[in-house]
Amino acid sequence: MADKSSTLMYKGHPLRRKDNLIYYGSMADKYIIMIQVTSTTKSGDLEIADKVHLELQLTDPDLKSRDRVVKKSDLPDLFSAIDMGSIWLMRALSGK
Repeated sequence: MADKSSTLMYKGHPLRRKDNLIYYGSMADKYIIMIQVTSTTKSGDLEIADKVHLELQLTDPDLKSRDRVVKKSDLPDLFSAIDMGSIWLMRALSGK
């Protein structure tokens, strides 16, 4: 199990990756961001995300998965998704 010091953080919230899904935020909070890489292109030896699906979700385990989605968007790259996701998460957690 990874300790807190080795957790990747971005703007004060943890980033976790599982295959093509990236979760941004803490399950202890009311909201979390889910980023799904839907398409990649090859650039040299690297796979670069060129289509990304972004969702702001409630973390309430009693809700069905489709009822957890608050906002969603499709974006052209991972940077745009993380940037927009951090704004959505900040606003949602602050109650705005």
